[in-house]
Amino acid sequence: MHPLHNIIWKALTTRQGEFGECSDQACRFMPEVTSLAGFREPTPEGYSSLSGLPGAPGTIALFLDAPYEKRAGWELVASAALLQMVCEDGRAAPAARDARDPELIELIELGDADSPEMIELTALTKPGPFGKRTHELGTYLGIRRDGKLVAMAGERLKVPGHTEVSAVCTHPDHTGHGYARILMSEVMRRIRVRGERPFLHVREDNVRAIALYERLGFEARVKLHLAVLRKDPV
Repeated sequence: MHPLHNIIWKALTTRQGEFGECSDQACRFMPEVTSLAGFREPTPEGYSSLSGLPGAPGTIALFLDAPYEKRAGWELVASAALLQMVCEDGRAAPAARDARDPELIELIELGDADSPEMIELTALTKPGPFGKRTHELGTYLGIRRDGKLVAMAGERLKVPGHTEVSAVCTHPDHTGHGYARILMSEVMRRIRVRGERPFLHVREDNVRAIALYERLGFEARVKLHLAVLRKDPV
């Protein structure tokens, strides 16, 4: 079985168990970290186990191998087709500053103090679920302009041998400078230094982002289905 199969379950049962709550059939990240959740198998028992986790949030996000089918006790809030992409060969285009920007582009490591701005930026650009503690999952890098966080990228899901590049986003007023490529190249470099392979998830209809990721060496591995679910009121 591929090491990236059932990625959320695998992350929470290997490298990132400290950030989640698990039973023998299901796992979820702490709500303040992210809404991502998973199970051993997408069976009625898996969904029931997920619903019964202590303090389970009202809304969760699943990565499924097939489109979501209605399950008792759950309401489908949103869905989307995703591509899981992997950079198998480790190559990436070199980071470079934009020729129109005379300043050296400084990449800063983001932490607790930056969390409110990170949440604000992701709420605007919607790269995926992002909570006040998501940045604790790995290294997050950002670019500031006039003191304001305008672009960022970082690490989210981690399994043996692989780390996910995530939360790649740029403020709409600051696009066109290559910030996403610069940030991703550095995040990928750090992942490769650890002897790991970068991977990511992207909406299948995000053609512009997919083109960038392909230039950085990513290739589509499998199509997944995002399902955002809310527990039905009792």
